[in-house]
Amino acid sequence: MGAPEEDYNFVFKVVLIGESGVGKTNLLSRFTRNEFSHDSRTTIGVEFSTRTVLVGNAMVKAQIWDTAGLERYRAITSAYYRGAVGALVVFDITKHQTYDEVERWLKELYDHAEATIIVMLVGNKTDLAQAREVPTEEAKMFAENNGLLFVETSALDSTNVEQAFETVLREIFNKVQKQKQKSAPDNAVTLSPESTASTAQSPAPAQRSCCLNL
Repeated sequence: MGAPEEDYNFVFKVVLIGESGVGKTNLLSRFTRNEFSHDSRTTIGVEFSTRTVLVGNAMVKAQIWDTAGLERYRAITSAYYRGAVGALVVFDITKHQTYDEVERWLKELYDHAEATIIVMLVGNKTDLAQAREVPTEEAKMFAENNGLLFVETSALDSTNVEQAFETVLREIFNKVQKQKQKSAPDNAVTLSPESTASTAQSPAPAQRSCCLNL
């Protein structure tokens, strides 16, 4: 269930990456607004949406970023990944080419994001199962071999969309809790002074979290 946007303990930045047309924007809108658009026009411009959810005993504000069409031009910059503590790498189960590009997206992600980032491989459009080109087991094995979480979703009929995002948020939260236990007993999450509500930098679980806000 959602909660008032101003009432939260953590802000987690999660990025959506993958080829154009795989359904990233609809996954975002389904999770944050419970909306789906059949208009397949590419989103242009930087876009993110938020939703506050209960994870464990804490209210977490998920800030979900969409590539906003820039992936078509290979123009995603390091700023897109900065501060991200989670990522969903999305492919279309009916287009094997989008699955073939997953390795390239992972390389770009790890080139720009913290090595400790929580990553989930997402096979979208299960509502088009009759046109499937990517076997579930193939993608699942790839995810296991690369230390990724894995789920198949349908933004159109909502299948596993909540599960996908909430699983990533829960994994991030668990990592944050472990970090806090290792460090001094300070319950405060420190953000850099320049962080504002508009940029909403995440309290990253990485050891070098200070560097994410630069």
